[in-house]
Formats: sequence, C-alpha cells, structure tokens
Amino acid sequence: MLSTPEDDPYRWLEEVDSPRATAWVRERSAATLAALTGDERFTGLRDELRRVLDAADRIPVTTWHGDYLYNLWRDEANPRGLWRRTTLAQYRRPAPDWQVLLDLDRLAGAEGENWVWQGAELLRPDHKRALVYLSRGGSDARVVREFDLDALAFVADGFTLPEAKSGTSWVDIDEILVGTDFGPGSMTSSGYARTVRRWRRGTPLAAAEPVFEGGERDVVVTAGHDPTPGFARDVVERRTDFFSSLRYVRPAAGELTPLAVPEDAEVDLHRAWLLIRLRSGWTVDGTHHRAGSLLVTELAGFLAGDKALTVLFEPSPDTSLSYTTWTRNHLILSLLTDVRSRHVLCTPGPDGWARRPLLEEELEGHVDVWDTEPDSGDEFLLSSSGYLSPTRLWHGTVDGPLTQVRAEPAFFDPDGMSVRQFFATSADGTRVPYFVVGSDGGAGPTMLTGYGGFEISRTPGYDPLIGRGWLARGGTYVMANIRGGGEYGPHWHHAAMRERRPRAYEDFAAVATDLVDRGITTRDRLGVWGRSNGGLLTGVMLTRYPRLFGAVVSEVPLLDMRRYHELLAGASWMAEYGDPDSDADWRFISGYSPYHNVRSGQSYPPVLLLTSTRDDRVHPGHARKMAALLAEHGYDVSYYENTEGGHGGAADNAQLAFMRVLVYEFLWRRLAPDPLVGLSDSRGDTGP
Repeated sequence: MLSTPEDDPYRWLEEVDSPRATAWVRERSAATLAALTGDERFTGLRDELRRVLDAADRIPVTTWHGDYLYNLWRDEANPRGLWRRTTLAQYRRPAPDWQVLLDLDRLAGAEGENWVWQGAELLRPDHKRALVYLSRGGSDARVVREFDLDALAFVADGFTLPEAKSGTSWVDIDEILVGTDFGPGSMTSSGYARTVRRWRRGTPLAAAEPVFEGGERDVVVTAGHDPTPGFARDVVERRTDFFSSLRYVRPAAGELTPLAVPEDAEVDLHRAWLLIRLRSGWTVDGTHHRAGSLLVTELAGFLAGDKALTVLFEPSPDTSLSYTTWTRNHLILSLLTDVRSRHVLCTPGPDGWARRPLLEEELEGHVDVWDTEPDSGDEFLLSSSGYLSPTRLWHGTVDGPLTQVRAEPAFFDPDGMSVRQFFATSADGTRVPYFVVGSDGGAGPTMLTGYGGFEISRTPGYDPLIGRGWLARGGTYVMANIRGGGEYGPHWHHAAMRERRPRAYEDFAAVATDLVDRGITTRDRLGVWGRSNGGLLTGVMLTRYPRLFGAVVSEVPLLDMRRYHELLAGASWMAEYGDPDSDADWRFISGYSPYHNVRSGQSYPPVLLLTSTRDDRVHPGHARKMAALLAEHGYDVSYYENTEGGHGGAADNAQLAFMRVLVYEFLWRRLAPDPLVGLSDSRGDTGP
C-alpha cells in the first residue's frame, strides 16, 4: 500500500506536459485505440452519434436576456460553434431567424487558438455589451474579452483579462468587478481568485481598487453587482470551504454589511427579497427551522435586525427542494418527490406569501424550469422529458396559458422499452431509489451509473446518445440515486460526507446487488460508468466491490485521495472528502482511496480510464497513475487521454461522440455474451 506520497512511484505522471509523461500517454492511448476503434461497428456508431449531436432539428439550448434568447450552436459546419441570438417570437418558428454574433471557428482560425466557448455575461439592463469567456482546449481557466453587441465586434481597448480562473461582474458600462490572478498572493490554494477589485475603463488592471480580500486557504472570493433600479447593490462572497461562505451586502452608497445567516446556507437576493436555503438547522428567536427548509424575508429589514422569517418550504421524508427560480414578481419552487418533479408558485402579497401549483396539471415526464427573464416580467420556459421521451419546450406566463414552443425529435425507437423505478436496501437499511431503462425481458448488458456527491441530484432526462448508443443496441441503462447527492435534500448529502462517504459506496453496491437479485442483469453483464466524483465512485467499485461487476469505466476521475487536495482545484473539495494531511481524516479516506487499495491477486474486472490533458479541475494524473499501477499488478486496464476537452472531456461534438463510443464499445465488448477478439480478459488469471 502507498502509505505516503513519497512512496508513490508514479508521481512523475502528474507532470502534465513533460516529455516522459507525454510519451507514456501516447503509448497507452494508442494501444486502447488500436483495440477498440479498428472495426466498422465502432466507426458506424461514432458517425451515428455525431449525426445526433449535429442534428439540425434538435432544440437549441438558450439563455434569456432582455428581448433575446442566446444560443451557442455547434454542428458539422461549425464544430466550435456560432454564438447567436433570436427573439422569442422567432424561436417559436420551425426555422428561426438567428443573428450570428460571433463565429468561434473563424476566430480560432484567425488567431491560431483552439478556442472553446465558456459563456458570456451581459450588461444589464440594456444588454449592449458582453464579457465573453473563451478557454484554450476547454479548460476552466479562460480569457475574458469585452464584446459590443451592437457593432458585433470585440471592443478595442475594452475590458480584457489573460488566461486565469477569473470571475467578473458588470457594474455599469465603464466599470466591472473582477477577481483574477493579480500576481503572487492573489490566488487561493484551490487556484481561484482571493481578491476582488473594482476596475474602471481606461485604467490599468493593476490600478483596480481593492474591494475585498479573503484568505489563502479559502476556496474563492467573488463579487457581483445587481443594477435593478431601486435595489442596486454589491454582494461579496468569501467561500471558506465548498459549502460555507461569509456574505456581505453593500447597498448603493453604503458600506459592506455582513449578512447574518448560517455560513452553510445558500442565499439569493431578488429585488426586495432575501431567500435563505438551509443546509443545517437554524434557530431564530426561539423558532427552529429544519435543514432543507426555504425561508424568505425583506432584505432591508433583515440587515436592520428584523429576523421575521417566512417559511416557504419544509422538507418531508420523500420530498426535497431541488432549486428556485425568480420571475419578476413570483418565485418558482422546483421540488423532488422520490426523484419525481413538481413545481410550486410563491407570490408575495399584502397578507404574506401565497403558495399554489405552478401548473393546473403537471406535464408528463421530468419538468425543469428552462429559463425566465426576471427583469422583464413573469414569463417562463419549461422543459419536459424522460429517459424515453424527447424533450419538449413550453412557454408560459403566470396566470396565463402554457403553450408548446418546440419539440425535439426521437433519436431512437423506444418501442418495447420501459422505465421502472425500484428501491434497493443499503447496508444500514436505507432505501435507495434507482431507475431502470430498457427492455423488460432478459438479463442483457447493463450500464449502471451514479454520482453521489456535492448535493447534486441525478434526475430523469432524455439522452439521445445513451438511447442510440446503448439502449437501441439492446442494452439496459440504470441510474442510481445514492446518498451524497441532493435527491432528498441536505440530509441525503450529509449522510455520505467525509467519514460517512462509504455510505454512498454501500448504496451503489446495494443497487448492483438488487439488479442481479431481480433478474434484470447478471454480474458478468453489469458494467459501471462514472465521471469526476462519479469516477471516484466507480474506482471504489473496482477495488472494494470487484465481484459485483463485469467491467468498470472511470472518466476524468479522482482516484488518488492522498494527494487530491494538492492537485489543481482539489483543495476546494476538502469539506466533502476530508483533509488527507490530518491523521484522523486520512484514516477514513485511506479506507476507500482507489489508488491506495489496489492489491495483487484480486478478481478485478476490466477497467477503462479516460481523462483529458487539459482538465485543470481534476488532474489527469489521477487516471494516469491508476492505469500505471493496475498495469504493474497485471490487471486488464485500458487508458485513453483526450488532448482537449477540459473537465468535460470533449471540446466539440466530434470529440464527444468519439469519447462516448469508447465507453459504450468497451462495455459492450466486455458485457455482451459473445466476446470479440482483440481484448483479453485477465480476471481468470488474477482471481483468488
């Protein structure tokens, strides 16, 4: 066992671009490509998925700003994308008239850069300027450039920032709030901005006025400006760990005032209102509010000491608050009941807050609030979809009609398939929900996935790549809603934090066991696939529960939990996992850290490790070192590293299709009843 970082023989693979590490990556990746990509089935499926991603009739994903819906459109002719916009009236049409604002492919070609779109922040309320975010190869680090939305050009001598993990916020046309790399001492140990400054047009960045400075061990310091007339203010957030923050509010012409709410609560400001979403219980003036509750109060009175709070939501054993969305005059609550959605409309009035269903009848499938434009009015866009039901987009107005705006085509035939929800019983007796998608008959190749971390919920939705690439081939797809996620609110997350993290792994193992017990699949035909924290999950399945699975895929994963906090953004996740430098914490982390639990002579199933050279969030060294260590012990391990893509793993549709087919083809070859020539199965040689 690797007891200390100094014992690690593969730390040289953490040197991302060193010649030795690069040569190792090329050799291992080439071997995997030779084994998996050399036949017509791979290329045919890759081309199918690429056509799905490039399809002209898919729904354009939009953000709503003022009079326009903005979209980044990628297809075969525009692999990096067109940033464009159209009106809602045009968007309703089968073929909207889009105004192209920025051609990313033309820009990348002209500048000799592999630009990947990272979004834009528009100046409110007139939306005439934007701060455009571009990254090289898809990394989290980005450059910032000011763009004129009337002239459709970058602003000469405008606001620009070099590559860094920067944050920005418009104050007005001539001023922004900025957190970026100002030089030594200006970044946290997690690699994010430690200071925020106010930068005026025409002055050097170095002369920007300091607004706030946090500590080196903070995660990040951010600041935003709300220009809403009558409610203009700055909000500063000092995130002391991933789930805890100190907040300060500065009204127009006022001073920064601390916001006296629990540090682990989430807050949201809208016009006169302060929303407080509790992650832990909070007693105020003798009244106890449970974790998972949503409270609201008037901000001005709260800052003046008035602690009168209205409860808008309290959790129940089966129902949690997923998220909230404002329109101008209303608040929409998106709830989950056993991972099934419903929505409540909350409206302030002279007699307090009124609550009622958002819709007279809930739409079929899982429903999400797609977007609103709270500066403009009380309109909203909703999406509805399911594992087998293509996405539909709906437009509504509070107290007005709901109409369908767009409908996505079916990218695979769901005939003979069904969606079923079951509950597995975990080691401590907890009921864990999971969805099974596919044919009802037979124990076919099954792909099980999950996440189980950071209070992130995994909800039903239409994924045409899984549909076309896995379900249409006869495979079964399973989503496990294990602890660590947010499906049942904060308590579901807290149950698998730090020393309790093994509960998430026990939940996942319980789902795997339940699938076999129900006859949905067999061990030899059950594979797992996870990304990021989900890649850690599948890494633990490999080393702690190998007998449950026939194959494992771990993508952009955390695997070396002894050094994760010293690699890139890893220090920001210690509230979730613990501090490996603490002897007490390392005792429980070492019990599951996949890299530290590889043993010889085990019945490990075949494993595929995937990562990206340009992932500057989860270091590619995790996957590299795990592949090297498994190979050293003689296990069946395949490895591929994309040179672009960042933490998303892919920088364009072609790369995404290719990466998905690597996953599907690896699992299919391992789990299908007739193994193909070209990949050996070493389980018989290494089992006890």
